[in-house]
Amino acid sequence: SFALGRRLARYARPGGAVGMLLPNSVAAVATFFALHAHGRVPAMLNFSTGLGNMKLALRAARISAVVTSRRFVEAARLEDVVKGLSEAAEIVYLEDVRQRIGVLSKLYGLITTRLARFGFRRAAAGAKSGDPAAILFTSGSEGVPKGVALSHRNIQANRHQLSARIDFNPTDIVFNALPIFHSFGLTGGLLLPLLSGVRTFLYPSPLHYRIVPALVYDTDATILFGTDTFLSGYARAAHPYDFYSVRYIFAGAEKLKAETSRAFAEKFGLRILEGYGATETAPVIAVNTPMQHRSGTVGRLLPGLRHRLAAVPGIERGGRLEVAGSNVMLGYLRPDRPGEIAPLDQGWYDTGDIVEIDSEGYVTIVGRAKRFAKVGGEMISLAAVEDKAAELWPGRCHAVVAAADARKGERLVLVTDFAAADRDVLLAHIRRGGGTELMAPKDILVVDKLPLLGTGKVDYTGVKALVEGRIAAPAP
Repeated sequence: SFALGRRLARYARPGGAVGMLLPNSVAAVATFFALHAHGRVPAMLNFSTGLGNMKLALRAARISAVVTSRRFVEAARLEDVVKGLSEAAEIVYLEDVRQRIGVLSKLYGLITTRLARFGFRRAAAGAKSGDPAAILFTSGSEGVPKGVALSHRNIQANRHQLSARIDFNPTDIVFNALPIFHSFGLTGGLLLPLLSGVRTFLYPSPLHYRIVPALVYDTDATILFGTDTFLSGYARAAHPYDFYSVRYIFAGAEKLKAETSRAFAEKFGLRILEGYGATETAPVIAVNTPMQHRSGTVGRLLPGLRHRLAAVPGIERGGRLEVAGSNVMLGYLRPDRPGEIAPLDQGWYDTGDIVEIDSEGYVTIVGRAKRFAKVGGEMISLAAVEDKAAELWPGRCHAVVAAADARKGERLVLVTDFAAADRDVLLAHIRRGGGTELMAPKDILVVDKLPLLGTGKVDYTGVKALVEGRIAAPAP
């Protein structure tokens, strides 16, 4: 990293951002720390969001160079994307940089490494704990991605918050297939183990449902991270003995379905520990643990995190969660204010989630504030309707969005990959569960495959576009 950093430092000023377009790999880790070694900030580009969003990311973080690999670009078929990015930034290929690292550079790296081990090289290039350590970009599942500036303090604080709740040690082996352009994959799957002396195995794609379980077995992994989408895929494809060595499985980024938990309990004898977080909080806010676990919740808030609930008109259960603490980001980077970090108001971050917190501190997610629709004067949780569809038709992918309705203001549309989905059957199921007719989608749109983000989340912007393109609003 020290040797590589000398070559990469020329592509940004001290404290400036350099884009990283790399998969989970040793090369990506070396590049990440190479930039830190010379005071540059890694900006983790999400190659699953498309060229348009990636160009916005370059503008927001004022990135003038992107580090990637020819081998990766070819394997991931990103030639057109990289060609488009080259219009806005210089493309730097690691294969070319390696050719320029000669004997003197390697000697420099060796000496610097020895000195660093004895404490002679403090904070890389004079970086302070409050300076940016990484820039990630929000998933864009509900809009245009924003740059999130996380400081060294943010990442280290979240690492220690998790360490206070989770029992792990140097004998553990982490298996991380979650992309490191996502905060869950970066902090939980890479930096948490790496900075704690825990070995981690990086795999470039969580979508290889048959390969990942086999590699978990081969590596004797004891800790696994995943989203509900990915974990359900592993449960279907894995042999019952593939996860024999696993102690902990942590799920985040999306709601954990009861069927996924049940599958892991019955097939592998493992309990999935669901957590909750956001890119802006580096990322974990709450997590279930073996000693403090309550099904249906995302666990208890991490230590050192302050919170408050703001009332939301029309919603009786819970409130809008706001948090503050050492793991909460420096601020946002937006395309309309390139390179400028907009700080939070007095350090409080509005998660946009409606939650309930019981007397013992367990957090239950009611839904996203943006993911409520006003139907016939009533506030309806779109996530709650999705849960009903998942209960009735498990093993399928469902998404509910709101569409304009001239008579009732908004109406619900279910987009699903279940070909036999029927509104009357769903309505009957909702009524049996104590719900009202307002929760039943007015329209059902069947598709071959729902739009997904690289993290496994449903791409609600893409789902909304599908609905707007194929379902017209009824006349008043």
